[in-house]
Amino acid sequence: MTKRRPIRDKLLLGGLLVGVMVAVLSASSFLGVYSYRRLVRALSSRAAELPLAAELDARVATLRLSHARALATDEAVDRVLVDVRSTAEALAVYQGEVEAGELDDVPFADRTRERDTARRIAERVAAVEATLVPAAGLPNALGVFGHAALIQAGPQLEQLAGLTAELPTFLQQRLHDLAHEVRGRYRTLIVATWAAASAAAILLAAIGVLTYRWVFRPLRLLGHGSRRVAGGDFDYRLRLDTRDEMAELADALNDMTERFREIRDCLDRQVQARTREVIRSEQLASVGFLAAGVAHEINNPLASIAMCAESLESRIDTMAPDATEAQVTRRYLSLIQNEAFRCKGITEKLLDFSRLGEVKRQATALAALVHDVADMLRHVGRFAGRAIEIEEGVDVLVMVNPQEIKQVVLNLLVNALDSIDEHGKVSVVARRSGGAGMLTFSDDGCGMTPEVLDHLFEPFFTRRKSGQGTGLGLSIVQRIITDHGGRIEASSEGPGRGSTFRVTLPLAQIGALPGDPPATPLERAA
Repeated sequence: MTKRRPIRDKLLLGGLLVGVMVAVLSASSFLGVYSYRRLVRALSSRAAELPLAAELDARVATLRLSHARALATDEAVDRVLVDVRSTAEALAVYQGEVEAGELDDVPFADRTRERDTARRIAERVAAVEATLVPAAGLPNALGVFGHAALIQAGPQLEQLAGLTAELPTFLQQRLHDLAHEVRGRYRTLIVATWAAASAAAILLAAIGVLTYRWVFRPLRLLGHGSRRVAGGDFDYRLRLDTRDEMAELADALNDMTERFREIRDCLDRQVQARTREVIRSEQLASVGFLAAGVAHEINNPLASIAMCAESLESRIDTMAPDATEAQVTRRYLSLIQNEAFRCKGITEKLLDFSRLGEVKRQATALAALVHDVADMLRHVGRFAGRAIEIEEGVDVLVMVNPQEIKQVVLNLLVNALDSIDEHGKVSVVARRSGGAGMLTFSDDGCGMTPEVLDHLFEPFFTRRKSGQGTGLGLSIVQRIITDHGGRIEASSEGPGRGSTFRVTLPLAQIGALPGDPPATPLERAA
């Protein structure tokens, strides 16, 4: 048995695939957004550095201009010191921005070169200030000491100007490197984005395929199968390989369809059987009306023929002196009488078959009745050597008319004895079955075909081995049993394998008086 896969697990798997697809797309989106954010932060950070570097360069230029004016006009160094301190202030602001930028984890945020350069600029500014401070306050700076201090500060100012000029070049180099870095990151992001889109498309296709196989296709097959079964195609079967609740539903539908087919076939068989019974009843009724009208008309001519033949037979000796001719005539007259009485017997059977009305019923022992009929048949010469076995046991009391049931037993035993060979055997069993008495007649004779079984109880239908019989015996038997509220069934495994007749009759009620009709089902229930 294959392992069951609930729809809940399949839905969880589908939800997991959707979650993975959303996660992949979200990761790709967030990666692009955060890369853009880092780039913007880097550009903003370095953009704030540019005006500060320009301001520092302007202060250095102003300082150099003050230095040159002091040398040319022999002015005091105080003005130069003011510009030096102004440059130091601009440098401090720049260094603060450089140090703050070091804390941001953004592209081209490495400011090591800028920081070293600013440190060297600070050293040069400090050196210039240290050189000029001793000469500060001298009147007109005309002494050799003040002039020498200005000259000594000149090379340092040149270096200071060169260092401040290098600061923008660092940023330009970083921007140039940023182009290569952004290009590499762009390729990475493009590849990641395409990979995420492809993975999302694959997951979406997988979800679509699984949804079709697990949901839409089974539902479509279930709907198609239900419509076919509703249309009467009970041979159609659903085949689902999903191994989930829908497959169980398909199996249940198949079982229901199989049950419907069995019920339909059973109902068809019952309808056919009841139809045959109705047709047989109509035939019996027609034969009964025919027999009632014909038998009376035939009996009188037959009686006249028999009487005339008997009268001629008594006068044959006086009418025919030739003994040989008299013997022939007597033989023909005997044949006329026998056939006339045979025809009269047939008409009597027809009358008996068509006779309606109330019959007196009484509690009757089935086994004893069968013994009486069997003892009578054992003395019939044509049945010599054929055995009748009656199973001994507790007798069964049934509420019947004994004479009619004797006719039933007689007909069934005669038919069974006629169907077996010289040393054959007929078995009779009388027992109680549920709420009824049952007589079972079994023989090892010629058996019956399905066609014979279908027409067995129809009037004038006969298949005796000897080719004799009128075909009315079993019809009369069925009519008698039906009138008693019973049922007769015949079965055979085929030609040469014997036959079995089962007669079911109502049991006698305790305390019933002889001649009372059997209690109805409502009376028994009360």
